[in-house]
Amino acid sequence: MRKTTSMPFYKTNTGIQVIIAVLAALLFIPFLGQVHLFDWDEINFAESAREMIASGNYLTVQVNFEPFWEKPPLFIWMQVLSMKVFGINEFAARFPNAICGILTLLILYNLGREIYNKRFGILWVLVYAGSLLPFFYFKSGIIDPWFNLFIFLGVYFILRYFHNPLTKYSILSAIAIGLSVLTKGPVGFLIFALSGIIYLMVRKFRVTIRWKDVMIYAFVVAFVGGFWFLLQILNGNYDILVDFIEYQIHLFSKEGAGHGGFLLYHFVILFIGVFPASIFALKSFRRNYDDSLQQQMRLMMVVLFWTVLILFTIVNTKIIHYSSMCYFPLTYLAAYVMYRIYKGEIKAGRWIPIGIGVLGGFYALATAALPWIGMYAKEIAASGIIKDKFAQGNMQADVVWTGWESLTGIVLLAGVLFFLLRWHKRQQMTAITVLLSSTTLFLLLAMTIVTPKIEGYSQRAAIEFYKSKAEKDVYVEPLGFKSYAHYFYGKRSTRDNGESISEGWLLKGDIDKRAWFVVKTHRAEKYLKKYPQLIKTGEKNGFVFCYRDPENK
Repeated sequence: MRKTTSMPFYKTNTGIQVIIAVLAALLFIPFLGQVHLFDWDEINFAESAREMIASGNYLTVQVNFEPFWEKPPLFIWMQVLSMKVFGINEFAARFPNAICGILTLLILYNLGREIYNKRFGILWVLVYAGSLLPFFYFKSGIIDPWFNLFIFLGVYFILRYFHNPLTKYSILSAIAIGLSVLTKGPVGFLIFALSGIIYLMVRKFRVTIRWKDVMIYAFVVAFVGGFWFLLQILNGNYDILVDFIEYQIHLFSKEGAGHGGFLLYHFVILFIGVFPASIFALKSFRRNYDDSLQQQMRLMMVVLFWTVLILFTIVNTKIIHYSSMCYFPLTYLAAYVMYRIYKGEIKAGRWIPIGIGVLGGFYALATAALPWIGMYAKEIAASGIIKDKFAQGNMQADVVWTGWESLTGIVLLAGVLFFLLRWHKRQQMTAITVLLSSTTLFLLLAMTIVTPKIEGYSQRAAIEFYKSKAEKDVYVEPLGFKSYAHYFYGKRSTRDNGESISEGWLLKGDIDKRAWFVVKTHRAEKYLKKYPQLIKTGEKNGFVFCYRDPENK
């Protein structure tokens, strides 16, 4: 009787998913809380969650206990749930995106397996986890990872509907797009709609679309994405909706404060920020009329990529995460090229190793050199090379570098060199696997070892000052720069009469207790002259600290 051999568990579909989930959890969850939240966006959203808990008002997003109309509440609700479990801290604020990272990699594996096979699914996971900004975002506390995932799922399921018009695909797509609207607003539907229309135009509308499914789609999107807006109307909060709509229009038509940029800003960000996926993806932008699901997925990813990139190139406000929706199509296209190289269907070419060598070598050497620059930061600041007074102050921070931090860059350099050697010997898949593994390890080490030291220069002095005043009966406010850090770390509350606290009232109003102020070094003299009632107490790392007592008017 012939013995039947069973496949090892780690090679089964279930086993692969368990391995992906465990490894993703190890990559994204540890050390989430070791660095302060970064101003603006991380602290902005965490503060809104804190104020929901403090006020008991879970319907209205607030900052400084005033309605904050820029974002709907879905991601804030996720952070509230996390804070209910882990407390109001950095770990809780970032934990939802760690969960998003785990789910995203599992979804990519399963979609890749459905479209191609297990190997492609694993390759897509490795590419996404091993690219710089996609990895970084899952360790952050910003909205975009969930927002992008919902849009991507909406696009994927509508593609499945175009390929096989089943109502379930239409409903799943509508739910995902509705959730994207509830996460960040109507731009989620805009990206989806533009991508879908352009895709249909390229296909010359040779797809089957049933009117019944269109009506169901519209209803589901409106219900899922619009129920919070409806609740605001029912509660009489018309002003919030008007402000929200005006903000969305302003975002697209005018440059946001401090967020300008040159025309090709997002092209550059994606090329250098989604390394190494961006290097491989360049070979994928060629026309193809194959009607298979594989090629239609490639076409949809090309359309989605260019739709997002062109849309946010036109938008005047330039923020790095605006183009983060491109990470999904870009990593898919990179995996597509890698897979076809493996199958012998694409010539490897010489530009890929050149791009990997130049850009990867730059990142590796820059990271390896950073500790040695840090050791002499104070001397560099004193030399006069740096002209900006605030930057000079930042560089006075007591950040300890040992030199061992250079190993972070050396890990990446070793991976790049191994890649180049194996690529030269035509062992492309071995080269790709080692490269992606080394970039993932590099990112993990950089986030764990290097990022806390960078934060020590940029904002830690101010945040530690806010924290020192959090348990005291005083007011705290920054002067001359926008920040959300004093709200979250100073544990801002409302005035006794329930009104919010403003800068003007703290400087000139009839305050009832001491008000502390934080000013950047290069602006301190101006404020101290204009408001002689301010008393300077000291400065640290580019920040000046002063206060005003109630009797000083």
